Amino acid sequence: METLRLDNLGVPLRAFRLELSLEVSSTLALVGPSGAGKTTVLRAVAGLLRPEAGRIAVGDDVWFDADRGLSLPPDRRRVGLVFQEYALFPHMTVRRNVEYARKHGADEYLERFRIAHLATARPGQLSGGERQRVALARALARDPQVLLLDEPLAALDAHTRTAVRAELHELLAALDIPVLLVTHDFEDAAALADRVGVIVDGRLHQLGTPAELVAEPSDPFVASFGGANLLHGHAKATGGTTAVRLADGTVISTTDSGHGDVVLAVFPWDITLATTPPHDSAMNVIHGPIRTITRLGNRARVSIGPISAEITADSLHRLGLRTGQTAFASFKATGTRIVADGTPGSG
Repeated sequence: METLRLDNLGVPLRAFRLELSLEVSSTLALVGPSGAGKTTVLRAVAGLLRPEAGRIAVGDDVWFDADRGLSLPPDRRRVGLVFQEYALFPHMTVRRNVEYARKHGADEYLERFRIAHLATARPGQLSGGERQRVALARALARDPQVLLLDEPLAALDAHTRTAVRAELHELLAALDIPVLLVTHDFEDAAALADRVGVIVDGRLHQLGTPAELVAEPSDPFVASFGGANLLHGHAKATGGTTAVRLADGTVISTTDSGHGDVVLAVFPWDITLATTPPHDSAMNVIHGPIRTITRLGNRARVSIGPISAEITADSLHRLGLRTGQTAFASFKATGTRIVADGTPGSG
């Protein structure tokens, strides 16, 4: 498999400058807030935007080199690009949309993406998942060296999203070309990509597997984007652990080292809820009235004070939890991470 390489890419944007170096050899997701520069990266690779500096190459093929004054136009770059809204031609049938690239006949791709039975349909007659499969088939019919996906699940409703996410993961895993996708949703990125890069204001904060980003977030933003609760407090070493005093006086223990003002991360799925105080003295406990309960399929997100816990719907029913009721959220010291502290240069 060839590798897509972005070397010292530089693009001046309105509020900041995008500066990025990246290697993509399988499926990599760039995640971050809106306006972070994610789509700018895709546009630069596709040739829809000319960077001010840097180099873009796939294998031995150089598509852009600022020092040499080289910038291949989009039609000379073997790129498959799937736009957020899929950008299918509404007046064309599925077959004609797939054949539009004029690189390969449509039959192979209609079968591969299980849309042969839709060959004579038009985009307006398709579901969101079907439109996505047509857009992917059209992109890959160009025989690209690189596949680019811009917010591939954003156009889908919540009911369709989960099923299409699993289907898209299967399709991407079978490809033998680099895939670069951008999304603002960490859950989508973790489900679809082998590696995830968190980009904010044009800079890469952290790059790793989804598990690495959750286990060892490099800073509060990465932790928060991965779904963690962030707790601000003042840390002091206490023997083998660190005690962090929160603003309301609650003391949280962590096995991480830190001192001074710190930010602690604890993930919702590492928190246990109860209606009575836990008897285990080794557990951290935050208690208070339940602020909100949000049901998410077979799970529920319950907010108490500064944190949210994620439990099963069965546990929610068994505990009889309701808004306004006092509850106890407990978690282990080993389940916390200090993601910013008072050490010079940290955070």
